[in-house]
Amino acid sequence: MRDESFSTSRLRLWLERTRGGYRLRDAATEQFVPEDDARIRVVRVAGVSYRPDALRDDAFAPGRRLELVPEPQNEHDSHAIGIWDADRRVQAGYVPADVAHDLRAEDWQAVALHEFFAGPERAGLRVLLAPRDAWIGTPRA
Repeated sequence: MRDESFSTSRLRLWLERTRGGYRLRDAATEQFVPEDDARIRVVRVAGVSYRPDALRDDAFAPGRRLELVPEPQNEHDSHAIGIWDADRRVQAGYVPADVAHDLRAEDWQAVALHEFFAGPERAGLRVLLAPRDAWIGTPRA
């Protein structure tokens, strides 16, 4: 279980480019933010093997904003939260069930962080889940 005690001040994160995607840096302290930091969740998207064509879409490239879409009518899990591109055209998969059960999608935002490859194809994706009011800065191109 995570320690949920943390400062009530607004979380501010920079996305810092790495070879396979991004890592996180706290904008206030300039320290790296580990993926197990209690203020955020970094998850591997579940169910991507059912949507291989979706992962080819550049809408899921690292650094892209994503949409979290609750699926209360989902026949397998009423707590399911879909992970879609920002325009809700293409679904990559789902927030893992063990994480989704503890979240309200409307309280969180999502950004693609890391991608995994099987040959030339994108085969998996890790996503940052941060509180809706967190500021997430991206480097200028």
